[in-house]
Amino acid sequence: MSSPLVEQSTEEKLVTLVDVSWEQFKGIEVQLFDNHNVRLSYLSGMLEIMSPIGEEHEFVKRTLGYLLEAYMRELGIRFYGRGGYTLEEPGYASGTPDESYSVDIKRAVPDIVIEVIVTSGTINRKELYKPKKVPEVWFWKYNSIRIFRLNERGEYEEVERSGFFPNLDPNLLLGYIAMPDQYDAVQEFIQAIRNELRE
Repeated sequence: MSSPLVEQSTEEKLVTLVDVSWEQFKGIEVQLFDNHNVRLSYLSGMLEIMSPIGEEHEFVKRTLGYLLEAYMRELGIRFYGRGGYTLEEPGYASGTPDESYSVDIKRAVPDIVIEVIVTSGTINRKELYKPKKVPEVWFWKYNSIRIFRLNERGEYEEVERSGFFPNLDPNLLLGYIAMPDQYDAVQEFIQAIRNELRE
């Protein structure tokens, strides 16, 4: 299967503020609470404000989520979709992933968070999830998927495959994400999984 590319959007705008206190951040967060097109990330005095979240960002996020969910269903892996809810370490970090999942059992902290990066910011997004000890952080960026797994030293290191899905090549997902028809992409992926399981 060929791997066409997803066009990178220029819709998203990013503003970075420094020397922002936690209290100031929470005040800004309250002011923007009803604006669902704005995403805030905070790490140790640095605040990123992204707006708007573009159509391409949402398409990649949902398609990748659908593909992972199809994979887990086909292999009989229990999972709990957690969506994009904010993970916070009060006074230090606040980040909202695009998608997140608990694998096998529902935990307070998800096992996997997914970030779709269309517009790069200053904040190291892995650091947002380190205080909560999220086991894996996945990034889709520039038509590549990178997976970082928390090691015994509490640091994220890049791995070729997820510890939760050792038989899934993340590069396989890229071609399906880039297909123009989301429904067809998921159906073709499911058929590919079933064919592989039969072999």
